[in-house]
Amino acid sequence: MSDQAAFTKALITQNKDPISFTDVTAKYGNGHIALAGVTCQFEHGTSTALVGANGSGKTTLLRMMCGLAQPTHGTIHPEPSKKTIALVAQQHGQRGWMPLTVSNVLRMSRFRDRGLIKRFGAADRILIEDAAERLQVSDLGTRQFGELSGGQRQRVMVAQALAHDADVLLMDEPITGLDMPSQETILRIIDEERRRGRIVVISTHHMDEAELCDEVILMANRIIASGTPGKVLTNKNLQEAFGLRMAHGDEDDCVFHGEHDDHADGVIHVFSDHGHGHDHGHGHDHYDC
Repeated sequence: MSDQAAFTKALITQNKDPISFTDVTAKYGNGHIALAGVTCQFEHGTSTALVGANGSGKTTLLRMMCGLAQPTHGTIHPEPSKKTIALVAQQHGQRGWMPLTVSNVLRMSRFRDRGLIKRFGAADRILIEDAAERLQVSDLGTRQFGELSGGQRQRVMVAQALAHDADVLLMDEPITGLDMPSQETILRIIDEERRRGRIVVISTHHMDEAELCDEVILMANRIIASGTPGKVLTNKNLQEAFGLRMAHGDEDDCVFHGEHDDHADGVIHVFSDHGHGHDHGHGHDHYDC
């Protein structure tokens, strides 16, 4: 990082507390341990990739960051209610049931500040228009959300999260299964948002995606390794996390063969600093808090 870039980052992130997990353990109701003794920290102005197999605790960690799940042991500081947090949930296999236009979906991002009755102001419109332009969905405003392609829907969801103007941006498998232009656009946004001083955390199976982040946390219901991509993404570490799914190769090379999740999650999850969820049925959850 250049001296100028370091100085700019310091100005953007000054007086902004990181999110710290200290010895966090999370158990499901049946006693299954989702996370065991997790200690890590997420700094403003950085991007972090959570890497691990299905069921390794990546989504649980994201849910804890935004207050949807609580640790059974350990602490998270500051509490999720102290920061505004936007989560873009998994979209794979999503059904196009949502009876809203793209414009409606984007406007939902501002309900936290305006509610359902108050008029939108100029600042709200600027945030929405800027997010739509950055995700290249400005021309889709009158289209029905359910009629869009998977890549278009995901770009709308990311635009909705950006318009939320949150301190923290979380993305659960943000580019899996998308067309290449949509992947490139979302990866660009991840880099831009961390440059703007936000905490950006993504979950992924894909090493090329993880390598673009500042930090990587390799998980198997605990932290196998954390640090820079070059330090963490070695065959030795990946084999411990993924077992026999690793290909043979030099220990310092990243040769993981990724997988896709089979399950579908919500159409959109967006969180702010209140932490309340609202179930809208249809097998999908929408959180606008």
